[in-house]
Amino acid sequence: MQSRHLKLLAAATLTAWSLTAGLAQAAGVLTIGCREDSTTFDPIKSAQNRDTWVFANVYDTLVRVDNLGTKMEPGLAESWEISKDGLTYTFKLRDAKFSDGSPITADDAAFSLLRIRDNKASLWSDPFSLINTAKASGPKTLVVTLKTPAVAFLSQLASPTVSILSQEAMTKMGEDAYSENPVTSGAFTVDEWRKGDRVILKKNPNFWQAKNVSLDGVEWVSVTDDNTRMRMVQNNELDTAIFVPFSRVEELKKDKNVVIHSDPSTREDHLLINHAHGLLAKPQVREALDMAIDKQSLVKTATYGQGTVAYSYIPKGSLYHYANNLQRPYDPTAAKKLLEEAGAKDLKLNYVVNAGNEADEQIAVIIKDQLAKVGVTANLQKVDPTQSWQMLVDGEYDISVMYWTNDILDPDQKTTFVLGHDTNQNYMTRYKNDKVKTLVAAARIEADPVKREQMYVDLQKLAKQDVNWIDLYYSPYINISRKNVSNFLQNPLGRFTLEDVVKN
Repeated sequence: MQSRHLKLLAAATLTAWSLTAGLAQAAGVLTIGCREDSTTFDPIKSAQNRDTWVFANVYDTLVRVDNLGTKMEPGLAESWEISKDGLTYTFKLRDAKFSDGSPITADDAAFSLLRIRDNKASLWSDPFSLINTAKASGPKTLVVTLKTPAVAFLSQLASPTVSILSQEAMTKMGEDAYSENPVTSGAFTVDEWRKGDRVILKKNPNFWQAKNVSLDGVEWVSVTDDNTRMRMVQNNELDTAIFVPFSRVEELKKDKNVVIHSDPSTREDHLLINHAHGLLAKPQVREALDMAIDKQSLVKTATYGQGTVAYSYIPKGSLYHYANNLQRPYDPTAAKKLLEEAGAKDLKLNYVVNAGNEADEQIAVIIKDQLAKVGVTANLQKVDPTQSWQMLVDGEYDISVMYWTNDILDPDQKTTFVLGHDTNQNYMTRYKNDKVKTLVAAARIEADPVKREQMYVDLQKLAKQDVNWIDLYYSPYINISRKNVSNFLQNPLGRFTLEDVVKN
């Protein structure tokens, strides 16, 4: 899931730095430095990691994924049964409460599932269009029927985008008010959202696992510049920070006051291409761009050995990853010839770059130089990383480096979002292939594991053939914390289990 949105003014960033000083010392409150601000607390209306990771702090889901990112485990549903025909799911909800003290019922769960399916603003409607009915057969029993069996359905329910919301509170408050000051079902509540600065969370005493939560609160602090975040952790102005620059890893490992965490991930960085812009609609042009970029050199230079070259949208270690997918060679001569044949000899591109992101800025310079060798001019437009997402949505770009991390164990979510989804214009690339879209829908419901795996292999081949985007690299999650912070972990699906963190 992606992670950029909204405009963050430089003045607000400076305010964040000044207000944060000293707060890292607050007893029981964990401060986390990150690039972007939150955009909403309505889970169905965001596809960005910053939002999703905070959703996981304040909401709970019916089922969860363990910290190793390998298996499903109970959440608000303490147990479930699936009918032999795969069409009926019966969930038994545990005795749990929302942050306002009201009980979490099967009606709330049904409301949340149908809302993600039916709400016009939902970014995740496609995978849940398979739901036929979702009803409470008792206060704590939810029965969901599907139109057709779907192997991925249970896995989808673990995504923070499918968080359980309070039907009563949202009906009373309205969607807009709820999205800024929600009634929550997870370990923390939203105490205050200082837009452009920080989100302040407080421990939720009504959380069903509250006795296991050590922290009194969490503050997600927006600090756009990578190196500034690192300095703030070193100066004890932040307890933790995410996105350690690759160039700083070895140096920071020598600081006896901090710990560098390198956690297995499902992250893939890629170069998005706007297929709706002129000559970029031609597959030959996109293929030429792919061949013009020396991925091995780029990864070695920009990730300092932390990353590996990517060649499929399904990352290594994930279900159905195709290890033998096509890897186009670095061949500037062939790339130049393809561009000439496609009538794109003097192609000029608007390259949106996330300012303050050290790796993205370095990659932009590398790609600009490599494209120049084949006659392509890339004009770099540096923007705040909280602004770039909206530019992609609005189509105000030609190329831009972004990243994705899986939110669920099954490949359906990412596959749908980047290859077979109309709502978000296939991850804002405007990529269109009806054969691919049909195959995405078929793979979601295929029960035979052998056939299903082949479908995802075919999808990886087709995406690479069409150059839906240009795969760049896979890398671990690299984060930093002070030595007095324990259990600060990001699981392979990106979730920070802050309910387990201890600050001494």
